[in-house]
Amino acid sequence: MESVAIMLIIGGFIFLIVEYFRRNHDDSKDKTIDDLTIKEALTIGLFQSLSMVPGTSRSGATMIGGLFAGLSRKSAAEFSFLLAIPTMFVATFYDLYKNRNEMIIDDYSLLAVGFVTAFVVAFFTVKAVMNFLTTHTFIVFGIYRIIFGILLLTIF
Repeated sequence: MESVAIMLIIGGFIFLIVEYFRRNHDDSKDKTIDDLTIKEALTIGLFQSLSMVPGTSRSGATMIGGLFAGLSRKSAAEFSFLLAIPTMFVATFYDLYKNRNEMIIDDYSLLAVGFVTAFVVAFFTVKAVMNFLTTHTFIVFGIYRIIFGILLLTIF
């Protein structure tokens, strides 16, 4: 738990540092997802691999990678969400495959309801985050991570 809290705090400071250096940055000159080269997309994917460290946010790592690749905040978030799709599908299908012998017919209807519910909630959440990022910075995410990390260190 301590390593998770420390990584939350470090990740929060990384968000704040990136935003500090972007404070006078003109977002209108940033790249969109369509402007990314394969090399830049792979670099962002490498940032995603940092999420293997407990307490490191997959989406946060890819958004920071996107900013380093020259994307706007909104485009970095969009690319991060797009990268999540294959990652989540593979993880879900692997988990289903791994537990296939323990599932009964009733589990499939529960799974379908859970899938639809998660999809609807995720759709509106992503839409809200994208709207937020058109007018705000990642500073609030950095502060949240730092406070939550400190809280975890205090409690545990």
